[in-house]
Amino acid sequence: MRYGFVLPYGDARSAAELAEIAEAHGWDGFFVWEGIWAVDPWVVLAAAATRTERIRLGTMLTPLPRRRPWELAGQTSTLDNLSGGRVTLSVGLGVAGEDRFWLFEDDPGRRVRAEQLDEGLAMLQQLWGEEAFDFQGRHYRSRTIGTLAPPPPPAPVQRPRIPVWVVGAWPRPKSMARAARWDGWLPHHAPTDPRSEGGDFSPDLLRSGVEWIRSHRAEAGLGMDGYDVVVEGSTPAHDPRAAAERVRPWAAAGATWWLDADWSLGFDIDQVRAESERRLRAGPPRVDG
Repeated sequence: MRYGFVLPYGDARSAAELAEIAEAHGWDGFFVWEGIWAVDPWVVLAAAATRTERIRLGTMLTPLPRRRPWELAGQTSTLDNLSGGRVTLSVGLGVAGEDRFWLFEDDPGRRVRAEQLDEGLAMLQQLWGEEAFDFQGRHYRSRTIGTLAPPPPPAPVQRPRIPVWVVGAWPRPKSMARAARWDGWLPHHAPTDPRSEGGDFSPDLLRSGVEWIRSHRAEAGLGMDGYDVVVEGSTPAHDPRAAAERVRPWAAAGATWWLDADWSLGFDIDQVRAESERRLRAGPPRVDG
């Protein structure tokens, strides 16, 4: 089990200082929020990279259908080189419907965003490589990359690629199959029965999803070694035992990462920084000693 921390809001200077604190207190990953009109997460993570040596760095999460894959490929490759190969890319469809997330464009709908997510992931994998290619998709196209000047950015340090965690809506098979094809599952509960109100995701649901992914990957000749199952929640800083007990059922259900995130902290940078530092200094909610 590995443990990450999500900074829900803050500037680059605060993030760099907090990432250093996280590394010093035993956390394994440091993640930041990515908005549409917001503090640039890749600048924030670059600042964090210069103050750390071990901890993994990433977003939570990148709405890939709303990004240009070639720009994201350059940002992630640059950060992977700067950090010595410590980037994890987390992606999803992006929030639907809410006006505050669609200030500059209209939501094209879930189906189109799902197509853009699949094409964007396929294009990223090509862009991270070192061989010439062209890309002809429904939403994205390119001339032959690798034969035009100026040269592309240096490839990422990590091989065969930067690890990609993908949101998978359990138990929807298309969404789950997408997550199973990549390097990690970010669970989301989306009941198929329209009469169901859904409810919170539970360890039992996680266990079922993990078994589905295991079976799906086995059919494709893929194992689970190195595949991540990523759960997010909030644990108390003042009670290490209670924090560990909150995480324990998720670890038993198959989670490989716990991300501590408190999205209720609001948007006061000083307050978020103070509360985040308090939680980080308390250390991760370890269930393994």
